[in-house]
This record gives sequence, C-alpha cells and structure tokens, in this order.
Amino acid sequence: MQIWEADFYRRPLQDEQGHPLWELLLCDRTRNWEFSALCPQPDVNAAWIVVQLQKAAESQLLPERLQVFRPQALGLLEVAGKELGIAVEPTRRTFALKQLLREKAQQYSQASSYAQQPYSPLELDKPPPTPIAENIQGEQWRFAAIAAGQLVEAFQDRPIPILEMPEILLPINLGLASDLPVPGVIIDAGRRSMKLAQWLQQVRPVALNYMAGSPDGLILEAGLADRWVLATFEDPEVQTAAQAYEQRKQTSQGLHFLLVQPDDSGMTYSGFWLLQPVD
Repeated sequence: MQIWEADFYRRPLQDEQGHPLWELLLCDRTRNWEFSALCPQPDVNAAWIVVQLQKAAESQLLPERLQVFRPQALGLLEVAGKELGIAVEPTRRTFALKQLLREKAQQYSQASSYAQQPYSPLELDKPPPTPIAENIQGEQWRFAAIAAGQLVEAFQDRPIPILEMPEILLPINLGLASDLPVPGVIIDAGRRSMKLAQWLQQVRPVALNYMAGSPDGLILEAGLADRWVLATFEDPEVQTAAQAYEQRKQTSQGLHFLLVQPDDSGMTYSGFWLLQPVD
C-alpha cells in the first residue's frame, strides 16, 4: 500500500506582503521521496492542497492513504483526500515526517523569509485530562506484567472482539528478551466491559501513564492529542505499584498493554491493546 505522511501548518516564514506562510510537507515512510510547497495564509484551503497533491503525484502515484499527526492539519487534508479518493489516517506514528520536520526547522532560520518567531515543529496543544464517563468505568483495576515471550501466545489467537497488536510493537520486533516483564493494566469492567472496550477503540489508545498528584492518576494518551483520566488513587501500595509499572516501561522500550475483561476468571476478554508512547 502506498502511504504518504503529511503535514500542513504554519511555519516561521512570511511572504513579501507579510503574510504567514503555510507548508504542505509530504514524504513516504522511508524518506526516499519528499515534497514541499508553501502557501500564503490568505490562500489556505483544501482546493490548494488538492492541486499540490496532484503536482506531487507527477513523480509518484497518488497514495492510497495519508497519515497525519497534527490535529490542526487533519480537517483540510481530509477534505482534500476525499476529493482525490485518498483515505486519511490520524496517527502519531509519522516517524519519517517528524524527522523531516525537525531537520527543516533548522533550515527555516537561514531562509530570507524567516519571520524571527519561536518555532517548535512538533509541539501540539494538549487539553487537560478529562475523566471518562461514569457509565463506562470499570469495577476494579490493577497493575500486571506478562513476560515478553508470552504476550503473543496469550492473546493473539484468542477470540477477543477488539485486539490491537501492531507488528511494529510485537516484543520480538522490538528485540525484547523473552523473559522481560512487559507491564500493563487490567480492568475488570463487568457488564460494562464491552462498552468500555468499544469506547477505547473509538478514542484510539496510544499510551497509559502514571501521573503523580493529589490524587495520583492513570492517564490515557489517545488519538492525536487527547488525554483521559482512567483512574485516580491515593493508596500508598497502589502508588508503589504505579512506580514499578513506570520503571518496567523504561526497561521494555515503553512497551506496555491494556486489557479489558468482564472479570478475572481468565475465560473472556473484551479488548486488548499493545501500547507505546509516541513523541
């Protein structure tokens, strides 16, 4: 499948009339091919993007999918993609594009059109964490760990309604030792189990982090920039377990999991996600 990673947003540049310049930046996932076009802010619209995508396709076939990490770029790219029959996938995993953006950020300051503005190429506005709705909250939860060598065997072939185990995150592909503990969180949600799993799938989990505070919390990073409070706690024993959870994430290259099930019988699961933080 032909995939381009795409960004369309303001840069620290301006034209001769003083208009801020936006840049459409495209690349494939290997960076063997790249495309860039600048647009004055008054001309920013989906129609302009359509024309540029067609120009980009003069050297490459139009892709089947555009991957987009920036929320502010998503809407216009979706409109343009629909016009050209290109699916648009919101994802934080645009690694080639983010590397390219970092490199170009160094070049902007040398350009004659540089606007002398502070610029962070990957910075996104993130809202404060929002508590999940009460009607999908689990009955109880706990920290857990599974040996890396047992993760695939334990879940990949089970009849789990929602199963997210991307190839890129499989322990063997990360080079993890088979006996290394991969940390995770298990939620027993009773009758709400399937409803919670479906909601999680809708918001697209990325990572589940422990955040110290008053109270402490489990914060779900999801979508492109969303954050959700899955649980709060003040118990010292749970705090110690949460610290161990984060320490294990450091040794597992950030790999961890989230499991939603009706109960702890081990007979039925509703959803399982392999997760890893993405900058």
